[in-house]
Amino acid sequence: MVDERRFDAVFAPLLDSTRRMLDRPVMVRSSRSSLLLASLVGCFALAHGSASAIAGAPSAARLEAATALFKRYVALEQSFDPAAADLYADEAKIQNTRRYPSGEVKVMSLPATKYKALLRSVMPAAKARGDKNSYSDVKYTTESDGIRVSAKRYSELKKYTSPLSILVKPTANGQWLIFEELSESQP
Repeated sequence: MVDERRFDAVFAPLLDSTRRMLDRPVMVRSSRSSLLLASLVGCFALAHGSASAIAGAPSAARLEAATALFKRYVALEQSFDPAAADLYADEAKIQNTRRYPSGEVKVMSLPATKYKALLRSVMPAAKARGDKNSYSDVKYTTESDGIRVSAKRYSELKKYTSPLSILVKPTANGQWLIFEELSESQP
């Protein structure tokens, strides 16, 4: 999970240290270029080695894109905007685990195109019922070529908390979309 402050805390001192080394007078020019090369190699090695220290840390640009998409997801949901359906890729995996009071569990999957149509059609009814969710404990982790956003979702109508996990990534044209949504619900 990414803690942006921790990520900055690891890399900011390294960059400052490298800048200070390069600003020092050097007696031989080839030493300065060697120092620059060594610093760059060191940054690269530290960045790759720190993956174990900051497991799954997404780059700043990818984190910013994933955060923006999740904020839009929440905003569109909160305003009952059918445009929320446009945040999903047509090939997205949609899976919901339904937990019943009896202990029965049903896992349901739906093709993204049907889910998108369903979202568009249920927004007016959800608005009429005041069926809103709030999110907490939001975390971002790198997963393959995307970012996994996981959160706790609280149903204000039904008064329960459940996990939500979405995988977001850029399409071939660079647009960030949801490619997987794993959720849980209760009747």
